[in-house]
Amino acid sequence: MKKLIVAAGLLGLLTAGCRKIEVDGTTTVVTTGGGTGTENTILEGRIIENRTLKANYTYKLRGLVYVTNGAVLTIEPGTRIVGETGKNGGLIVCRSAKIIADGTVDKPIVFTSESATPKAGDWAGLVILGNAPTNSSFNGQSGIGEIEGGINNSDGLGLYGLGASSNPADNSGILRYVRIEYAGYAFLPDKEINGLTLGGVGSQTIIDYVQVAYANDDSFEFFGGTVSCKHLIAYKGLDDDFDCDNGYSGKVQFGISLRDSSVADISGSNGFEVDNDASGSTLTPQTNAIFSNMTVIGPRATLGNTGNSNFKRGMHLRRNSSISIFNSIIMGWPVGLLVDGSTGRPTDLNITAGTMVLSNNIMTGNNTPFSYSASASAPTGWTVSDLTSYYNRANGGNTLLTNTSDVGLGSPFKYDNTVDFNPSAGSPALNGASFSDGKLATGFSAVGYRGAAAAGDTWWKTWTKFN
Repeated sequence: MKKLIVAAGLLGLLTAGCRKIEVDGTTTVVTTGGGTGTENTILEGRIIENRTLKANYTYKLRGLVYVTNGAVLTIEPGTRIVGETGKNGGLIVCRSAKIIADGTVDKPIVFTSESATPKAGDWAGLVILGNAPTNSSFNGQSGIGEIEGGINNSDGLGLYGLGASSNPADNSGILRYVRIEYAGYAFLPDKEINGLTLGGVGSQTIIDYVQVAYANDDSFEFFGGTVSCKHLIAYKGLDDDFDCDNGYSGKVQFGISLRDSSVADISGSNGFEVDNDASGSTLTPQTNAIFSNMTVIGPRATLGNTGNSNFKRGMHLRRNSSISIFNSIIMGWPVGLLVDGSTGRPTDLNITAGTMVLSNNIMTGNNTPFSYSASASAPTGWTVSDLTSYYNRANGGNTLLTNTSDVGLGSPFKYDNTVDFNPSAGSPALNGASFSDGKLATGFSAVGYRGAAAAGDTWWKTWTKFN
């Protein structure tokens, strides 16, 4: 039987710190500690059996590293994992494998650059792939997607979803108190690896207290899946903060994003960018994620600020997406809300059908609060006035303010650890939240405030980094 080393450059790892294991006739290098008692801290190729990364070491990702074969990668609190300079290092947790990265508030797990002078794109990023439903297709198989970014798919490593066998309650492990810094790899235009990429990740996965900083593409991108998340922070990313595609249907509560006013992507940077799929089809499951208590801060501290001209919208809802956003703050964007029906089934139909809901939000400091693009192939008769009327409807609970200062957050535009996202005395964000909509009946904590934080809140402090 022919035996192959499955990743380039692995021959150099056949030392006392490594072992060879044969799986399905293929010899794979497994980077585990050897019999000498030493720890091999170079991660390369495939991890095909359970492994624990220990907090007293720094581990280096040499190229794309795949956790596969049902293996569980456990990472101790306080562990540091770096992408090797010039190697486009990244960690790919494949279908049926797991990552248990369960840090603590005082010992977060940090994925970052190896460089002493780090910059966005120094390494590829963290990708988690699961068996939950998606509306993607691969080689004629519906319900299976191929993750973007040039990830090796020689034997299904880069696939997510399982078609008819997909499991909404799939479990890919735990990310808790984790920072992901300086990631993002542009394999091809619009085919990038993001800070954190989630493909078909199921609802039993725990994602809580995760900060993505200085991503070279999107901070968080969801391709299908049902995973619910809490306490997410997107800081100074390049493209979109929260990007949802291909049938993502999870629930997200308590999220913050803040932009660098000088750094935006040529494709146009948004707070939310949401598609059902690339063609705006009626394929199911439809992208219908629910977000509540988000504070999505754009580049403009005042209406007179301009910054990078590639900044676009706080919410870009398009291509037959049916996302719902409640109890949130959208501030400091050139355009607050764009409902875009220019591709595929008109997105505004999801508003009139009640499947897309925007309620109890605050929009403020947006030069153009509302923008609307009708579908040329299937116009619905809506105009921007209809969208404005929808947002301002009597039972919607939404608030529209003029200046970012009107929302009364502490210091939301600071670019260091003195930043403050909490509402001050007299802020309209201190109240006005509602959880009466049926979409919020389960999976959400009912709080009275709008935005990601209450007065005096500390959840986004200590384990994070804002400088």
